[in-house]
Amino acid sequence: MRQLLVQVPQGCGKTVLEIAKACEGTNLAQFEAAGIEQPLDLVLVHISNGKVEELLGKLEDVPDLSFTLLPTGIMALHPPADAAPDQVTNVEERSPLEIFLSGLQSTGSWKGFLSYAAIAGVIVWIGLYNNTVYLLVAAMLLAPFAGPAMNTALATARGDRQLLQRSIIRYFAALSVTIATTALLSWILQQQIPTNLMIDSSQISTVSVLIPLAAGAAGALTLVQSDRSSLVSGAATGMLVAASLAPPAGIVGMAGAIGRWDLASNGLFLLLLQLGGINLSAALVFRLFGLSTQGSRYQRGKRGVFPISVGISAIVLTGLLIWQFSSSPDLERSSRAQRANAQLQQVVKQNDSVQLVEANVRFTRANIQGQNTLLCVVYVQRQTEATRSAEQIRADLTQSLQSRLLKDFNATPLVDVIVLEAPDAKS
Repeated sequence: MRQLLVQVPQGCGKTVLEIAKACEGTNLAQFEAAGIEQPLDLVLVHISNGKVEELLGKLEDVPDLSFTLLPTGIMALHPPADAAPDQVTNVEERSPLEIFLSGLQSTGSWKGFLSYAAIAGVIVWIGLYNNTVYLLVAAMLLAPFAGPAMNTALATARGDRQLLQRSIIRYFAALSVTIATTALLSWILQQQIPTNLMIDSSQISTVSVLIPLAAGAAGALTLVQSDRSSLVSGAATGMLVAASLAPPAGIVGMAGAIGRWDLASNGLFLLLLQLGGINLSAALVFRLFGLSTQGSRYQRGKRGVFPISVGISAIVLTGLLIWQFSSSPDLERSSRAQRANAQLQQVVKQNDSVQLVEANVRFTRANIQGQNTLLCVVYVQRQTEATRSAEQIRADLTQSLQSRLLKDFNATPLVDVIVLEAPDAKS
């Protein structure tokens, strides 16, 4: 429920009260007040979130109307007293107007906005350079990407070309500053090779597209849900959006500075994937919860903007997915490594001489021309009844593993089998 303080010329307060009653407003009150230029009527209205847009639409014909909307949940209790539990548990989503205005309020000054983008770039760089994961988490909290991401989706849902253009400019300005900051730090400190965390963060999975889709939907739901209807904070969902964008932006800058264009292209792929996925899912969620091209106090929307913007986002995602699956394993190394590990374990289980202890499989970023290096380190324990030597077991198992992986994967498997001996029980 929301509280509105409606200000109208004296004599119009009764009209406002009647309209508020028709919209199921509660705890209504009217006051006489002295305005700067003329006497006024102030009308205090408590109304459900779902009726805010309807109320404001009906009040548009009242002359010289102005109002104050309190953007926090209100518990408006009224007789009968035993109905209080039902009155406070009837929590609705925010009105479309409030969703739109709350998104616009997140647009701060350019100076502060770009400063946060640069600071996030510094933290991302330190985290990637020192292989420190928790610093990446800190950078996600600082990165200002959630604001323009949600405003882009809001503009898409509302069909607002002006807001869409401004949001996209802020979007790419923040990403450019973060990328430039990380590239500059790598150049100044003469970084020569990629770090392990850079390599790990650039690995792409076949399900990577689900991350931006989930981030966009979560960010939109945060703006849609009323204050008390969700235990998920706005900072958490903002961090989820930033998590989709901050590390790839850092990888693009750092990899470009050291000339590792394979890593930079992966980071750029992730950025484009996140941008398209976040906008697509968030815009659809906003539309689902009632945002449209026209509404109370909002007449700037154009009908064609929503289908065009959503269509472009869908085309971008489709094109990226086609690119991903047509260039295997470059853009799906993480998933392919897991599948290789599963097949490797199957081969080991079929060998009667050993038992699997542990297997580590990953695609490396070794700079070997024309080779996708699949590094496999396999620890096995020889069975007590096995008669063959450790060297024979190692040679046979290595050959079997390489044959299986060469057959099913577009990669060069480098396999190291380590045969371990259990301690003698008698000793």
